Amino acid sequence: MKVVLTQDVKGLGKKGELVNTSDGYARNFLFPRKLAMEANAQAMSELKNREAAEKHRIETEIAAAKASAAKIEGKTVKLSAKAGANGKLFGSVTSKDVAAAISKQFGLELDKRKVAVEDIKSFGTYPVEVKLYNGISASMFVMVAE
Repeated sequence: MKVVLTQDVKGLGKKGELVNTSDGYARNFLFPRKLAMEANAQAMSELKNREAAEKHRIETEIAAAKASAAKIEGKTVKLSAKAGANGKLFGSVTSKDVAAAISKQFGLELDKRKVAVEDIKSFGTYPVEVKLYNGISASMFVMVAE
């Protein structure tokens, strides 16, 4: 019997998958616990609609990530920090600071975990990698000045 899973079932499949099970397993275990529903025409059309909506959402996110990458690729973000007499910073410039500066200067909201930069402890210009989506990233620079 073909069924569409409404929840994850260990050893059988994930939510939304179409799986083939024995009639007894489906009628006596899956259906009473509302873990699956029979794969009739209505369930199949709902499954197709859900898959199409998920595909559209992913395509939209990828397009937005590519647009953001084009917007910041090769640009320089300027940060100011306080330092001692020999040019060493008090503390360091972290990915959180860089993400906040990108948000402020380019209007692009980023999570600090998406910015790959080593801790910057002196003045200068440093390369930064911004991961916007799986496989989509942008390279930019951070200029630290007083």
